[in-house]
Amino acid sequence: MLPWKRVLRPLTALLLTAAAALVPVTAQAAVASSVGWNDYSCKPSAAHPRPVVLVHGTFANSVDNWLALAPYLENRGYCVFSFDYGKLSGVPLFYGLAPIDKSAEQLKAYVDRVLAATGAEKTDIVGHSQGGMMPRYYLKFLGGAAKVNALVGIAPSNHGTTLSGLTELLPYFPGIADLLTTNTPALADQVVGSAFLTRLNAGGDTVPGVRYTVLASKYDEVVTPYRSQFLSGSGVRNVLLQDLCPVDLSEHVAIGLFDRIAFHEVANALDPAHAEPTTCASAFS
Repeated sequence: MLPWKRVLRPLTALLLTAAAALVPVTAQAAVASSVGWNDYSCKPSAAHPRPVVLVHGTFANSVDNWLALAPYLENRGYCVFSFDYGKLSGVPLFYGLAPIDKSAEQLKAYVDRVLAATGAEKTDIVGHSQGGMMPRYYLKFLGGAAKVNALVGIAPSNHGTTLSGLTELLPYFPGIADLLTTNTPALADQVVGSAFLTRLNAGGDTVPGVRYTVLASKYDEVVTPYRSQFLSGSGVRNVLLQDLCPVDLSEHVAIGLFDRIAFHEVANALDPAHAEPTTCASAFS
């Protein structure tokens, strides 16, 4: 008998993330414009000399994933930008589904656009879920290390996921893995042991010159086991949110959408020279 609780929890999280993507594109653009991010006239300040590029997760989009974090950073003086990537032909509204190496090429083009608009030499990248892992391909294979100062991954799928054990059932259902690869390549790329992840992580998790921060929750039910999110190598800081605030119950979706304890750590990672200790009280900062 299937362990239904283990099945339903990750599926529920995925559906919540997908539901957040249902705002029409025109409405998304209006929201981003009204709250102030994606302002290409923004010039980074001396205090925050690098623009921040936000990279959404699977099934998400450039607005709904960042309705809380983008204003949080903008209010702290950052030039903040976000974009949609990974659209499949014939699939409206949902993003982050195309082959991840192709999405990384879109990130490369977008970073170039942001740097040209702002006049900055480098950017910082903050990504949620797939968006915290995909930029590593850009850094490692597409020349991104020369243009990125720091990568902050919020619940990133750095070493793939078992989806609370669901992916371990794939061999028992012939054809399902091929269906995933054909219809939702990004999902297949994020399964533990995929060809994409094997190439990405071969020879080490990091590249020189980039600072890496990983923010994880032990309650994550989508990228599992949660410690698979952590990176090894120089310039890496791995953070378990419950070590900072034991009562933080955020799971995979919440950690990226509205967890201000995670947001406080993002701010620390972007400006380590002025970092302040993150505690449970940071939820109110």
